Amino acid sequence: GVEGSICARLAKDAKAPVKLMLDRKEEHLAVGNRPSIQIHMKAAGKKTGELTALETNSYATGGVGGGAGYPMPYVYSCPNTRIAKREVFINAGAARAFRAPGCPPAAYLMESMMDDLAEKLGVDPLEFRRKNDPNQTRQKQYDMGAERIGWATRRNKVPGSAPGPVKRGIGMGSGAWGGGGGPADIVTTRIHRDGSVEVLCGVQDLGTGTRTAIGVVAAEELGLQPHELKVAIGHTDYGPSNGSGGSVTIGSVSPAAKTSAANAKMQLFQKVAPSLGVTANDLSAQNGRVFVTKDPAKGMSWKDACAKLDAAGISAQGSWIPGLNSSGTAGTQFAEVEVDTETGRVRPLRVVAVHDCGLVVNRLTAESQIYGGVLMGLSFALLEDRILDGPTGRMVNPNMEDYKVVGCLEVPQIDVILMDMPERGVIGLGEPPVIPTAAAIANAVYNAIGVRVRDLPITPNKVLTALSAKAKEA
Repeated sequence: GVEGSICARLAKDAKAPVKLMLDRKEEHLAVGNRPSIQIHMKAAGKKTGELTALETNSYATGGVGGGAGYPMPYVYSCPNTRIAKREVFINAGAARAFRAPGCPPAAYLMESMMDDLAEKLGVDPLEFRRKNDPNQTRQKQYDMGAERIGWATRRNKVPGSAPGPVKRGIGMGSGAWGGGGGPADIVTTRIHRDGSVEVLCGVQDLGTGTRTAIGVVAAEELGLQPHELKVAIGHTDYGPSNGSGGSVTIGSVSPAAKTSAANAKMQLFQKVAPSLGVTANDLSAQNGRVFVTKDPAKGMSWKDACAKLDAAGISAQGSWIPGLNSSGTAGTQFAEVEVDTETGRVRPLRVVAVHDCGLVVNRLTAESQIYGGVLMGLSFALLEDRILDGPTGRMVNPNMEDYKVVGCLEVPQIDVILMDMPERGVIGLGEPPVIPTAAAIANAVYNAIGVRVRDLPITPNKVLTALSAKAKEA
């Protein structure tokens, strides 16, 4: 946004680092918000479980600009569709990416409709999804998540049928995201005579573990442990890099890191090979040693190998090459909630999140991305509510007290199931985990109380209003 470009220009003119810091009020009022959508949906299906038609008519706003788009139909195949989308311009902050732009609301809308239609058709919602989802990865995820949450035995067969004022329910939702990566990144690997190694890249780490991933990839290529390398990132001097975002960062830098480390390793082998009486192509590096591939006992420690370098050491660059990453991720989540029908409070109890990201470079950081995505999705589902003043479009609750996000007391048990698919290469995981959460929570609430809350966030007053309307109809 404009505030970021001002910061960059100031740093250039001042010839000094400039950090942009926004408080909560400034974040809400000055730098845009998640787009909002109002939609009317009609769908049809067969008793045998096939989704046959979908019609939507929506109004969405990105504030003073565009960017309110969302995919529809989402995830599931439908042979007959009529999709009408209209963007409305209002006097509010422009649309900004809010982790997987457009997809969390699309999942909430589509998954709510899938549950409602499945009930009308008399089909189990999980089986309805199986029949209409062409993605084979997600088909496997359905099995994993359903077994972990106890879908077959613990979910209410009739929504809202559990006795007592405090009711539990189980729901599910799915998501899809692209990710990918491209050839803009340059990574430099430096090997010094004392055995130390530096890996340099201009990329930024937004908290997704990019620095760790670079170190893991380079260390594996060099036959070292990640803690034996120094990874430096985020400086103009380190060369060009893709922007950090869009779940493309790791898919861009990982191939470049591997290539750079491989080039540096080959230069080291060329220095060491004569002393071992072989060629550079005959050598391998593993477990802190450089050795002859066909005779592992013939070799030397990493430090001894590096001691043969000139004083200048080795510096080798690498860039992205095709074949080491891909795009397209699948995910599904199952949620269990508890709803107090006397107070309207929704308490999330458990979320089972099943996701793939191709080759899992570092399991800890990958799982952390899923935890963070689920927590953001919980806030979207149950708490975050931007209230605008009608005449001016100014947000009236831009503070920590009135614009609520998930805190420690709202965090449920989160089970992460990662599908490791090395044959697909590296794929980003920054955005996919936030997509299905709100949908799964909304469907779990419906399964608990037997009435649909059709507006996010699902607050106590909306739950009580929906229950009251259901009682009057009865």
